[in-house]
Amino acid sequence: MLLFCPTCANVLVVEEASGSSSFRFACKTCPFIYDIVKKISDKRYTKLKEVDDVLGGEDAWKNVDSTEEKCPKCEFKKAYFMQIQTRSADEPMTTFYKCCSCGHRWKE
Repeated sequence: MLLFCPTCANVLVVEEASGSSSFRFACKTCPFIYDIVKKISDKRYTKLKEVDDVLGGEDAWKNVDSTEEKCPKCEFKKAYFMQIQTRSADEPMTTFYKCCSCGHRWKE
């Protein structure tokens, strides 16, 4: 597939050929023209990198304290908690909770 002009190395543009319903590559700098004879398509999917758990995964919940906090899912009255500074230093810390009964997580 041509993307650049082989004569002057400028980018080729796709234009409709005059007098027909076909298309061609054309250079805007020099008189180079290349007729398109078939449709070419190519799909490429980017490989996404693995995202680390910001809170540290399951190991982060091993040595945390519990408190009297009501779970919004099962209404159990005890939850583990940890506080992390997620915003700028002049903002309050974010408190993360994990229900002792059902394992539901929420933040405050």
